[in-house]
Amino acid sequence: MLKRERQAFILKQINLHNRVLSSDLSTEMQVSEDTIRRDLLELSNTDKLIKVHGGALSKSFHSSFLREDIYQLDAKKMIANKALNLIKDGMFVLTSGGTTIIELARILPVELKATFFTGSIPAAYEYAKHPNIEVIFIGDKISKGSQITVGGEAIMKINSIKPDLCLLGVNAIDLTNGVTDNDWDVVQVKKAMVEAASKTAVLTITEKMNTCQKLKICEINQVAYLITEMDHQADLFKAYANTGIEIL
Repeated sequence: MLKRERQAFILKQINLHNRVLSSDLSTEMQVSEDTIRRDLLELSNTDKLIKVHGGALSKSFHSSFLREDIYQLDAKKMIANKALNLIKDGMFVLTSGGTTIIELARILPVELKATFFTGSIPAAYEYAKHPNIEVIFIGDKISKGSQITVGGEAIMKINSIKPDLCLLGVNAIDLTNGVTDNDWDVVQVKKAMVEAASKTAVLTITEKMNTCQKLKICEINQVAYLITEMDHQADLFKAYANTGIEIL
């Protein structure tokens, strides 16, 4: 595989999953980890990603306040607009982090009166600007890669509430493995969120569908709603709808 092809693959994976590991990329592309490290360094030097120990992070998490470098921004805006239909006055809503959730936070109707719980720093910032929303920040250790709080205290606080709805930004979803991710600490928090909520809505661009990461968040039958940028009647969703998920 040529360097240009390797680097295009790396950027595709990081845009989809926000974080990549050198070891995984080495296996998937069948090249040495030294080669991957050189590619990551070059991409970092050209400001296309953030190189960290063992892999790299997407720039989108570190520029979400300014909307720079957001992959598939128009699609994420469409998803956010669809998700609005699930949020009603008086609801307790629990949300994860991620760029799609932040877009949703930015377009909440001014007249909406609800309580939002989140451990996402960028999302909390957007909720706090809303005139009629009560914001409860779930504090603990901050994951620098995802800009959300993680750890035992955050999980304990999530376990103490019973939200009407959980809005979950995800890295991967497929019928066999359910909802999956690649960050151990984030996965533990998202598991608690799904267990706590009466219903869970997964917000994802369709490129992340039928993909799988190494760590499971929940089974497919624990998802009540699947919200994407595509028309809900598209063939892609038939198998998901057959499991009982409502497609928006």
